[in-house]
Amino acid sequence: MPRPFSLSLIALICPWPAVAQQSAGHASAQAPIPPVPIFTASDTGDIVVIGTGLPLPPGTPAYGSVVIDRDRLTDEASGRVENVLKDVAGFQQFRRSDSRSANPSAQGVTLRSLGGNASSRTLVLLDGVPIADPFFGYVPFTALVGDRLGGARITRGGGSGPFGAGAVAGTIELVSATRRDLPFVSGDAFYGSDNAMSVSGNVSPDLGGGYATVSGRFERGDGFFTTPPSQRVGASARARYRDWSAGLRTVAPLDAETDLQFRGLLFGDNRTLRFTGADSSSQGQDASIRLVHRGTWQVDALAYVQARNFSNKVISATSFRLTLDQRNTPSTGIGGKIEIRPPVGPDHVLRIGVDARLAEGELFEDAYTGLAVTTRRNAGGKTSTAGLFVEDDWSIGNLILTGGVRGDRWTIADGFFRERSGTGLSTVNNNFADRDGFEGTGRVGALFHASDVVALRAAAYTGFRLPTLNELYRPFVVFPITTQANANLALEKLKGVEAGIDFKPARGVSIGLTAFYNRLDDAIANVTIAPNLRQRRNVDAIVAKGVELTADMRFGSVSFDAAYAFSDSKVLASGISAGLDGFTPAQSPRHSASATLGWAPVSGLALSATVRYVGAQFEDDLEKDVLRDALTVDATARLPVMKHVSIIGRVENLFDETVVTRNAGGSMDYGTPQTFWIGIRFN
Repeated sequence: MPRPFSLSLIALICPWPAVAQQSAGHASAQAPIPPVPIFTASDTGDIVVIGTGLPLPPGTPAYGSVVIDRDRLTDEASGRVENVLKDVAGFQQFRRSDSRSANPSAQGVTLRSLGGNASSRTLVLLDGVPIADPFFGYVPFTALVGDRLGGARITRGGGSGPFGAGAVAGTIELVSATRRDLPFVSGDAFYGSDNAMSVSGNVSPDLGGGYATVSGRFERGDGFFTTPPSQRVGASARARYRDWSAGLRTVAPLDAETDLQFRGLLFGDNRTLRFTGADSSSQGQDASIRLVHRGTWQVDALAYVQARNFSNKVISATSFRLTLDQRNTPSTGIGGKIEIRPPVGPDHVLRIGVDARLAEGELFEDAYTGLAVTTRRNAGGKTSTAGLFVEDDWSIGNLILTGGVRGDRWTIADGFFRERSGTGLSTVNNNFADRDGFEGTGRVGALFHASDVVALRAAAYTGFRLPTLNELYRPFVVFPITTQANANLALEKLKGVEAGIDFKPARGVSIGLTAFYNRLDDAIANVTIAPNLRQRRNVDAIVAKGVELTADMRFGSVSFDAAYAFSDSKVLASGISAGLDGFTPAQSPRHSASATLGWAPVSGLALSATVRYVGAQFEDDLEKDVLRDALTVDATARLPVMKHVSIIGRVENLFDETVVTRNAGGSMDYGTPQTFWIGIRFN
């Protein structure tokens, strides 16, 4: 970026180095009553907010969730949802890179240091629909745009009940923006370092008694060198990216208590990582329909379909030629849910429902030696879950008891792996036996309002996760290390307990403290079995225990939000993986923290600074390679220039901290360096 431009943007931001956004724009500790109305069915009085789901049951705070509202989602220095979620200490992806410079398949999400591989152990929902890729389990973050969202609720710890399979490390519930959030026309445009640009917009007209939202975003950038200067070669390339997404959401009221919601999403994503020619791409087409009835008998019914694809080219770090072309990975996800809340009296909220998910996909890849194809591979299969759940929240004065059970039938079927030589000769033709089973899980919690100042909570839960098709059937290479798939992987099963206390010692001040113990049996890890060779295997367990602290403070025009998580996570292993016993899981930091301080003295003017810390963590299962800790500072400034128009300045990694995202025997990648943005927003 030209130096005068850089200096002018620093001058705009740095006079207030420790100030941050309007209080509504931050993560906050879960209060006994949900602190923002993004998940409720109505405002004060009898005004119904259409386009939402059913209201939260009163026992929800027993599981200690954190809320991020719309203002925070739309005002983040990087403009990326995954970085906003880092406000919740303990949130992590497999690598520290965001969706501009990471391989998409590494964008699995987990919480509480239950990591170890790139698959998501946290269930991510958008308007009740799981959004992870059906084959890989990664979250397509480039398709999630803050200005399309109304808020997010993050619940750390295992989920059962209505959440279904997959919520072994927690649940992230994203909700779309409703009509009250959206003007008729809104949009923004930004230009940033490394010739980056981002343009997005929404049009939200009223349609009868309902509304529609048409949205789009396009962004690109020449990117930065992820490779350290001392390790660059002629083939080293910047982390270029180019992605787009387009969405349509409609909400139509059928009567005073019922509305029908439709959401469609198209997206495409292209990235380059490390070397010229090391290109990846992902595409998706998603659609869902949802019926919400808020009458005496409440009903929430939805159905969805996902069509996704992924490709990836691996370039040798020695010859700098194409060694593997993962050219096609089509997958499909289909599912649905029906939840009914019958009237059982004013002291109970009873939820009864069923849900089901089916994922199927396969990969097509070619291995090269020199310019010749030496091996062609094709692998894939299907997985499914179908469950029944019952959950009840019982209010007894200041005490709320909540609990539920569910049963799931699961299948892993039609698995195969085929390999042919470059001339077409079959060399491997494996068909794997179908498997199925039944898992019973449950959760219980209690919330006691000791006073207007103090609330006590406790919870216990179990959960499970099926291995993804990626873990079962797809090998992958992060040169020079190859990781093999394993079609015999068992299910991961979680048991956990936690207890917490929420304080409101003064007006505008909320503080939450949680202590937890989670045990993930048969955890799937990338286990080293030879130099430069790993395989996905079940270890006996990963045990994580620790504490989480959240703080949310509002003093007039000043706001402060902070979160800290300490996770003592260990691998329990025996047999062929016994060498890992007592080790820390790969990619699992012990400490993480985030703090944002803000100032919004008048309407439209807002200044922000966010400090994030992530502790040291190991790159690999053998604890040989360390990713050192990192402290970064981001900042934003929003200045209104006329009615409905603001100028926005943003800076990521203000002090250009070196953030190591990969370390394989000293071969490293770095994360986002100091990055400046200037833009305009119309709202």
